[in-house]
Amino acid sequence: MSPFHLAIPVDDLSAAALFYEHQLGCVRGREADDWIDLNFFGHQLVLHQVTDHSSSVRGSNPVDGEDIPVPHFGVVLEWEAFDGLVAQLNAAGQAFLIEPCTRFKGEVGEQRTCFLSDPCGNVLEFKSFKDEAMLFARGIESDD
Repeated sequence: MSPFHLAIPVDDLSAAALFYEHQLGCVRGREADDWIDLNFFGHQLVLHQVTDHSSSVRGSNPVDGEDIPVPHFGVVLEWEAFDGLVAQLNAAGQAFLIEPCTRFKGEVGEQRTCFLSDPCGNVLEFKSFKDEAMLFARGIESDD
């Protein structure tokens, strides 16, 4: 897969950079006074300082019994890497918006997932599939 590029607004560039670097282990790349490039699990995430960023979630969508905040972004991690990240976040005292759990248990697309927010209100989801081939799998469809 090719790395994605995502630029997100932050109203406190220093606090956001500390979160991504120290809580998630992202490595800083290029930077200027009002933006910072980060290596976000092999992808390019750019934090852009803005003055009018609203940290409120704009919506939610029900998924497998949870109200999923929208918008959100994140990465799909290997099974063991998910465990490691959750342990790292728990050790740092990070609060979760949606605690680590298993979604779609016993169904196509079974996955482990968790949601958290950065200091500027951007919502992140981390997930893992026991079988990564299930990432884009669809359920059984009828011939009707």
